[in-house]
Amino acid sequence: MFMRKDVTYEFHHIGIPTRAVRVGERYSPPYGMYTSDSDCKLARIQYHRFEADSALHELMRTVPHAAFKVDDLDRAIDAQEVILGPYELIDGFRVAVIVDDGLPVELIQTVLTDEVIWNRAVTGRQASLYTAQLAD
Repeated sequence: MFMRKDVTYEFHHIGIPTRAVRVGERYSPPYGMYTSDSDCKLARIQYHRFEADSALHELMRTVPHAAFKVDDLDRAIDAQEVILGPYELIDGFRVAVIVDDGLPVELIQTVLTDEVIWNRAVTGRQASLYTAQLAD
C-alpha cells in the first residue's frame, strides 16, 4: 500500500491481454471482451480476450495493466488521461482506467471485500459488465 497526492493505493490485480480462448471465460457485450481468472495463488491475475471490433482503447486491448484499489477515485483520476470510465461494472465497485507513462492503470474504489468482488465477477450476479451470461 502507498499514498500519492492524498490518495491511498493498494494493489488489487494484474490484467493481461490474450488471444487464447480460456476455460471459464465471462463475456462482456458492451466491451466485446472475454475475461477469465488464473489459478495463481500469490496474486490475482485476469486474462482479457477481445473481439476484433471491441471499442476499448488500444492500450487496454494490447498492454497488460496493474489495478489498484483507491480510497478516492475522483481524486485519483483528477488531471489524468482517463481512457475508460469512471463507471460501476459490479454493483459497489467503481472503476476508471488511466494512462500513466504510456501504460494503462486500472483504479478501483469499493468497500466490497475481495471475496465478494470475485464472486460477483464469476457468477455475473450484481455485475452489469457480465449480465448477458445469466441469460444463457
